[in-house]
Amino acid sequence: MKKVNLILAAITLISFTLMMSSCKKEEAPTTQTADTKAAEDNSLAEGIFDNVSVMADEAYNLKTGGSRDDGIVFGGCVTVTLDTTVMPRELIIDFGEENCLCLDGKYRRGQIIVTFNGRYKHPGTVITHSFENYYVNDNKVDGTKVVTNMGPNDEGHVYFTIEVVGVIHLANNAGTISWNSSRQREWIQGYDTPNRWDDIYHITGTADGIRPNGMTWEAEIFEPLRNELACRFLVSGTVEIRPENRPVALLDYGDGSCDNIATVTVNGEVYTIYLR
Repeated sequence: MKKVNLILAAITLISFTLMMSSCKKEEAPTTQTADTKAAEDNSLAEGIFDNVSVMADEAYNLKTGGSRDDGIVFGGCVTVTLDTTVMPRELIIDFGEENCLCLDGKYRRGQIIVTFNGRYKHPGTVITHSFENYYVNDNKVDGTKVVTNMGPNDEGHVYFTIEVVGVIHLANNAGTISWNSSRQREWIQGYDTPNRWDDIYHITGTADGIRPNGMTWEAEIFEPLRNELACRFLVSGTVEIRPENRPVALLDYGDGSCDNIATVTVNGEVYTIYLR
């Protein structure tokens, strides 16, 4: 009888241990998701709104003598219209009503409307971007982005102030991300060459947002984000993410390699995320 009881006790202990182990394995991804999600949402918004300026520059270049073969983003389904009879000038980038596969691997549809009062390189030029039924990978984008050319800084690099008030309506009715940012974008390489592929920028500044679940976060760039136009992703730089009622996270875009991999460090634990 004692032997039977011992066997039953052993079985119960093993079952309990396995159950607890299973629970821990199930809980770990939940913790990781909660602690990294604000960083993922911030990087998604960062990428979507940053690419808007790249496309505006590409569209203007295309309408002023540039070749479509020099494009970084546009595929063959994009139509660009430039109206120089009005002031400020108006540039319309139309991806059509159906998803258009672009050179950066993203699907877009709808319109980006750009107004500007001067050339991109001229100090004092103000460029305003807005959206009309514009989607990126089925995420609907609303809001405005205003870029102002501030001329050269103390190091002789032309820099821009960038103000974004944006909302991303996530695909599959997954909720909305609100994202506001105040940035400086410094043109550190490629300013004096006609080749757009060698353009490199450093981005600094702050942002804040609201996740689909209502949680807020603040973000501050610690190490300048390096934006190389030859790469579809940010290649380096770090951002401190301060989510509401969650641990502070450090988003790291990497060592300069052109890939979609970034890391998020929370309480000493390092998680890998994939940029979208």
